[in-house]
Amino acid sequence: MNGNSEETDEETDDVLIARFAGNGITRDSADHFRGRLDRRLLMARCADCGRWQHPPRPMCPACWSWNMTMDEVSGRGTIHLLMVLHQGPPATGVDYSTGHPVVTVELEEQRALRFTSTVSDDFPAEDLAIGTAVEVEWIERDGTPMPVFRKAAS
Repeated sequence: MNGNSEETDEETDDVLIARFAGNGITRDSADHFRGRLDRRLLMARCADCGRWQHPPRPMCPACWSWNMTMDEVSGRGTIHLLMVLHQGPPATGVDYSTGHPVVTVELEEQRALRFTSTVSDDFPAEDLAIGTAVEVEWIERDGTPMPVFRKAAS
């Protein structure tokens, strides 16, 4: 790599860190957040045994391979865990007075591959339940794309 290319990569990392301030971006998770900028939900996957891993780590916990890639997941799954927050730090688009739902979704790609986020504004509160089929959709929060979940189309 020449010096200019390294500078470009560094600038890109700086921009990524600034856009997702407070998210603790690491060398392992940077491509996950780059995927978000393209509205793609990327997860780490072992190129040797195929096991998915989130959060991303440099080594596969199943076969100990260092050959990890970032691949797109479907964003479809079921609600595995549901919490309704009534207090927390101030955040754009979050109203704790009515309760703010947070869900952990088990994605269809692999058992125990889970992703935590919130739900879309048009998700009916009466339909929020563990086991509900959901799919990812994208909203803008503070100028960056954020994956949230909506009730899956039947």
